[in-house]
Amino acid sequence: MTELSNSDAAVGEPADAAASLAPTSFLEVRDLKVHFPTDDGLVKSVDGLSFALEKGRTLGIVGESGSGKSVTSLAIMGLHTAGQYGKRRARLSGEIWLNGTELLSADPERVRRMRGREMAMIFQDPLSALHPYYSIGQQIMEAYRVHHHVDKRTVRKWAVEMLDRVGIPQPDKRVDSYPHEFSGGMRQRAMIAMSLVNNPELLIADEPTTALDVTVQAQILDLIRDLQKEFGSAVIIITHDLGVVAELADDLLVMYGGRCVERGPADKVFYEPRHPYTWGLLGSMPRLDRDQRDRLIPVKGSPPSLINVPAGCAFNPRCPYADVPKGDITRTVRPELIEVGDQHWAACHMPQGQRERIWTEEIAPKL
Repeated sequence: MTELSNSDAAVGEPADAAASLAPTSFLEVRDLKVHFPTDDGLVKSVDGLSFALEKGRTLGIVGESGSGKSVTSLAIMGLHTAGQYGKRRARLSGEIWLNGTELLSADPERVRRMRGREMAMIFQDPLSALHPYYSIGQQIMEAYRVHHHVDKRTVRKWAVEMLDRVGIPQPDKRVDSYPHEFSGGMRQRAMIAMSLVNNPELLIADEPTTALDVTVQAQILDLIRDLQKEFGSAVIIITHDLGVVAELADDLLVMYGGRCVERGPADKVFYEPRHPYTWGLLGSMPRLDRDQRDRLIPVKGSPPSLINVPAGCAFNPRCPYADVPKGDITRTVRPELIEVGDQHWAACHMPQGQRERIWTEEIAPKL
């Protein structure tokens, strides 16, 4: 994950400052905000998110349910429509640059044409994402023919080849099967085949292994890794499972309350984390590479309401170190992302040296 060249804008400058600079990465998200008006108030699902991604690299976006991960992916794909949320349209601001095209201000028809060919998405639940009345092959063929004018025999042959690439046995026969005739793992493979049928340059996988057993999870992750090498795509993996991103991600972005609280190279975030929320996620993850003498340490409390996000640091009601900084700063001032290492950023009011000491002496020995 390449940091934005306008690093100050990435950590909190107004969006117009960021807009003055041309994109330097394949995908750049700048100060993205996605808000939904409701009867109870404004839901700030994403509230100022910035990151960048190059082709051939994998970015993992992690966080609890409701942190804004999937909303971010749908914003990139241009899928926040009025019909999806009744009469209230999602309010989007900021910028999303994909290969030199700004998606939020682009014509919706142009974004629709880009979906499938330049960017594609693997949805969390393939059974609801696949149409029950059409065969797997018909749906893959339709995804291809939207962008290519080819005859039925040619596109059917390509659909069979894609099913074979994703490891579905007897693809020439299973191409005529319906979604309900596939197992969960097979449906997910079919979704991956449909997503990759046009060789997209950006692939977003939203919780691609959530409903699968562990052996199938490993197969799906290996498949995504192999196909990325083959197609050279940029990949975003969205998950709450740190084990998944440990397998795939080059870089990691941790979201909480609609904002990024830590981002950087995956090995830095895993082994030298600099935010208490990241410590909590790591403490709640089982480890197989060492003896587990104590029980897992859950993050206390519940995620914040995105209608009434706590003032100051959104994590402060759950943070065991909220009182470490002097005064009431954690409850009154929202921390901005600050570089804590090479391409490693964190948003926390605690002095960096103090965070390093707490991690080394108190947190890491327990994990």
